[in-house]
Amino acid sequence: MDPIEQHALDQALDRMWAQFLPQMEERVGLLETAAAAFSANQLTLPELHAAHAAAHKLAGVLGTFGLTSGTVLARELEIMYSREGGPDRSLAARLTAIAAELRAIVQNRK
Repeated sequence: MDPIEQHALDQALDRMWAQFLPQMEERVGLLETAAAAFSANQLTLPELHAAHAAAHKLAGVLGTFGLTSGTVLARELEIMYSREGGPDRSLAARLTAIAAELRAIVQNRK
């Protein structure tokens, strides 16, 4: 790809990022809320399903923007939230840490 094509592609990706950023931030917020509720042993089944869906969607969209580490983390959450009965209790701190890492990845994309 020549430099002009690359520049046009980069600009298109930046426009798409701006368009989808509110949804991504909302999904990260949902994951943060779910992690906090899980830590307090108050995560409801609808919240569990919503966290699973948010993680799944984030995994896909972050990969589209080349944020591979975000995709890996979101997939990890997706797997945790897909377990029958929710994540293992020993993973509460990990859920919170991953949500915080995802927040940083989304906020720090150039």
